[in-house]
Amino acid sequence: MSDLHDEHDEHDEPFSSGEPGPGARADLDARTFAALPATHGRGFAQTWWGQTWLKALEDTALDLAQLKAGRRLARAGAVGAVSVRPGRITALVTDRGGAQHRADVLWQRLGEEDWDRFLGMAAERAGHIAALLDRDMPPHLVEDAAAAGVDLLPGIGDLEPRCDCEAWDHCAHTAALSYQVARLLDQDPFVLLLLRGRGERALLDALQVRTAARAEPRATPVPETEGVDAAEAYASAFLLPPLPLPPELPPEPGLPPSLDTEAPPPAGADVAAWAFLGAQAAVEAHRLLADALAAGHGQRSPAPEPGVAQDAVRLAAAGPERHIAERLAAGSGRDRAGLALAVRAWGHGGAAALAVLEEEWVPGAEEAARARAALAAAWEPGEQPALEAARGRWTVRGTGLQLRLGRDGRWWPYRKERGRWAPAGPAATDPASALATAVESGEERRER
Repeated sequence: MSDLHDEHDEHDEPFSSGEPGPGARADLDARTFAALPATHGRGFAQTWWGQTWLKALEDTALDLAQLKAGRRLARAGAVGAVSVRPGRITALVTDRGGAQHRADVLWQRLGEEDWDRFLGMAAERAGHIAALLDRDMPPHLVEDAAAAGVDLLPGIGDLEPRCDCEAWDHCAHTAALSYQVARLLDQDPFVLLLLRGRGERALLDALQVRTAARAEPRATPVPETEGVDAAEAYASAFLLPPLPLPPELPPEPGLPPSLDTEAPPPAGADVAAWAFLGAQAAVEAHRLLADALAAGHGQRSPAPEPGVAQDAVRLAAAGPERHIAERLAAGSGRDRAGLALAVRAWGHGGAAALAVLEEEWVPGAEEAARARAALAAAWEPGEQPALEAARGRWTVRGTGLQLRLGRDGRWWPYRKERGRWAPAGPAATDPASALATAVESGEERRER
């Protein structure tokens, strides 16, 4: 079970620079991040885990006007230094009238049993910790942790607000703090783990101890017996030989056999295509082995088969030679420009982004109502652009900009390029942020 945030209300404590309060354990880290500068026209989260954080906030808050006010304060740089410690983030937020409010957002710490399961999983997958040290949080890490019974990312209702303005739900001050923390999470996913109860140093030290213990040789005891009946031996699990240990995961995919031989290739053989497919097969085999070695692999539902059209995009995203890319386009029913757009979408969000590009999805009544509410809350009165809605897509009138709603409720930015709608960036939970990404994408392309 997870620990409670604190056994008392920390609003009784003076605001500090991030040192743990009396309710926090002394051996856990605390960090303080300097106030971030104002930002205008940019999304608060570019990474998928930062967007998941914001989705937990926005799906929980009941007052969309307070969320909109919080975004405005965060963009204006009204959030002071942010203190992060296990189970709590804290900052002073200056509202539009100049008054300062202490805002806190609480999130349950993981218990010792949870951390034990997480460390056991991470010790088997060194690549996960290497990714974190590179300030990345790959989806497989979160999936493997969830399979081990540990949720690393917040869900609906997990982020509990506390503010001295005495609002009973997320107010503008706690919302502004949460939006600002999404920017910190983009920079360093260890902030998430600190909130869950372990700082970077403590986590790495515990993992080093766990890894060293796993590396010690363990002898398999051999039962002493003079012999037993064959039927009895067959039925006795005690006497059966132990299963071999699973194979070690190679640090990187292997190299396919060389096709450079003295004999000429058969007529019509595309040696370059064979070499490319061999290399990509090695990459996919390495990924599948890593997934098979992950904790809880047997309890997870198998992923759906990607199909020829999707698999062609995955291969094309690896950057094959031009003639191979042309064959992939033709084999998947696309032209070269269509495949290029699909590859761009894949780079922004994998299969989910590809589906938004190539599938027409009509939101149901409930999804459409949530979309309209999100659009109404995203801009100040009179600032919302003129949008024309059609089949889950909102086009800004008189421009080459468009927002597309995904099945998961996220907004995807699009721009019209050479007569085609093209993906312009990753998804965002806030439609205004997604539209800002589309604008920035056009500016970057013009500067090239």
